[in-house]
Amino acid sequence: MLGHRSIKVNGADCGIEAILLGVITSIGGFLFGYDTGQISSMLLFRDFIMRFATGYDETKNEKAFVPIIQSTMVSLMSIGSLIGALSGAYTSDWWGRRKSMTFGVALFIIGNVIQITAMQSWVHMMIGRFVAGLGVGNLSVGVPMFQSECAPREIRGAVVASYQLMITIGILVSNIVCLGLKKIDESDASWRIVIGLGIGFSLPLGIGILVVPESPRWLASKGDWEGAQLSLGRLRGKKKDLQDPLVQDDLREMRGILEKEKQVGQGGWLECFDPRSSVPKLVWRTLLGFFIHFLQQWTGVNYFFYYGATIFNSAGIEDPIQTQLILGAVNVATTFAGLWFVERFGRRWPLFIGAIWQAAWLCVFASIGTAIDPVNNSTVGIVLIVCACMFIASFASTWGPMAWVVIGETFPLRTRAKQASIATAGNWLGNFMIAFLSPIAADAINYAFGFVLVAANVAAALLVWFFLFESRKLTLENVDLMYGQEGLKPWNSHKWVPPGYITRDQRDEAVFRGNDKGRNSESHSGEDSRVEQIDA
Repeated sequence: MLGHRSIKVNGADCGIEAILLGVITSIGGFLFGYDTGQISSMLLFRDFIMRFATGYDETKNEKAFVPIIQSTMVSLMSIGSLIGALSGAYTSDWWGRRKSMTFGVALFIIGNVIQITAMQSWVHMMIGRFVAGLGVGNLSVGVPMFQSECAPREIRGAVVASYQLMITIGILVSNIVCLGLKKIDESDASWRIVIGLGIGFSLPLGIGILVVPESPRWLASKGDWEGAQLSLGRLRGKKKDLQDPLVQDDLREMRGILEKEKQVGQGGWLECFDPRSSVPKLVWRTLLGFFIHFLQQWTGVNYFFYYGATIFNSAGIEDPIQTQLILGAVNVATTFAGLWFVERFGRRWPLFIGAIWQAAWLCVFASIGTAIDPVNNSTVGIVLIVCACMFIASFASTWGPMAWVVIGETFPLRTRAKQASIATAGNWLGNFMIAFLSPIAADAINYAFGFVLVAANVAAALLVWFFLFESRKLTLENVDLMYGQEGLKPWNSHKWVPPGYITRDQRDEAVFRGNDKGRNSESHSGEDSRVEQIDA
């Protein structure tokens, strides 16, 4: 029934099933965020400390976490996620995108069960976080890739960006749950309920993913063109009209790219780093995806979300968990702006400006925290919270959602799953480093660690400016053509248009009207693209 229904977006039909697919798959982001947000508050729960802490705070005369144990317990989830991300390339290609995500949910549930059954051993808890991380890592590859392969081009940016929106909602929900359970933090029910709720939240994804269409691009890569056409029809709301110009245009572009890639076979891991590959700028795109995601973590966002409660507790804030709730609310609210930015302003400018803005506020945060002891000055504590809110507002509307959009749009189908895994592994490697190093660095240099994050944000801005191509309003197949355009520079890439069309907007008009309006009459062959006044 849903396969016959659609809504108009920018004049083109987008199927209700495509929107439903975006909603269901984005739960993977919710699980990522929920698990990220819960650990910061759980580290302050008294029963959690009494069971798993191995150190002793003589000033407070109570048990406390040793920095290295705290770092290991928090960061082992990131190592599990890194391994899960790399395995996601195999499971996505072998079993299909949908079954691979169901497998990821199963791993997440098993990991949470292990955590819930932990009694006194921090190693037991650590193993559970590692296994849950395997599932989250697998999903962090599968979800953005599946969304980008299935969502119609008119809503692709917003659908993929919804993954980050759900990460922020997951963080906020975990903060709300932890704030409510803080009242019973002397009972083991406090942290066990927090973890157990994660199992319930994961079930709609594990079950719901099986009722939406499989990726048409994956079906086509396996030779199932009939299934691919049906899937495209459902995603356009044209299940009964598979000859619709929109469906046929999507199918034709996909067939053209696949036929080219079939001539040279399936890409392997080593090809992702092979400069002799016939795929344009393949190594460039592999490294770009990796470092975009590595630096996304080194912007410093999880410095606040993993250890924010601990940081603000040490700064003398009366209720650090409530502060985390404020940060989580800012995170969610400003992510909605990111969903608009990604389609209105593209990818490059929001990422570039966002990195500069984040660097500025982190510099203020580190400077004030280093110059004045916030414990002795309540005003400083408030300023630190404001700085954190301004930083998170920028991240949530730029680097948060758009890094996932980049991973979904940048790679060719031939090596997409493997390159997406490499990029996501970069995300989890950066995540692990932040999770592991933050308590140790904070213990050694305190707020001066913020200056390291400032440098990382500046590096991120330079990476975007000099290496990222603008993919707004392009099909995944045409992104390949853009990266193959000789002489095209990243900072001029927004001017590039597909073969035979004057502008990217006019190309879409011609397709969904089923005619050739908007075509450049001088270039019907599709072999050359028109680039208006681009300077090499």
